[in-house]
Amino acid sequence: MCPTPGCPELTPGGRCGGCQAKAAQDRPTARQKGYNRRWERTRTAYLHEHPYCECDQCAALPVLLRPLAEHVHHKDGLGPLGPRGHDWDNLQALTHSHHSRETAHDQPGGWHADHY
Repeated sequence: MCPTPGCPELTPGGRCGGCQAKAAQDRPTARQKGYNRRWERTRTAYLHEHPYCECDQCAALPVLLRPLAEHVHHKDGLGPLGPRGHDWDNLQALTHSHHSRETAHDQPGGWHADHY
C-alpha cells in the first residue's frame, strides 16, 4: 500500500506515482526556503573562516586531522529564513556526510539519536 494517509493504491514499495507527484509539487524550492544569493555569501564567508568540520566527532581531533567542511548547517534547524539564519553563532561547518546525518536527525520523523 502507498504509505500516504488515505491513499488506497497498491505499490511495490514507497509512494504511488500520484502521491509522489503531489508531494514534489507541494515542496517549496530552495530559493523559497531562503537559499539564495545572500545565503551563498554567508555560506562562502563562513566556510572561509571555518574550513574544517565542526561536528562533535571531528572537533575532538587535532585541527590538521579534521576533514574539510563542504556544508554549513543551521544549528536551530530553521534555515536561512529563521530568526538566526545568517547569525554565525547558529552556523556549523560540516562534511557532506555529517550534514546529512544532522539534517536527517533534525527533520520531523527523522532518525533518532541512537541511529548514529
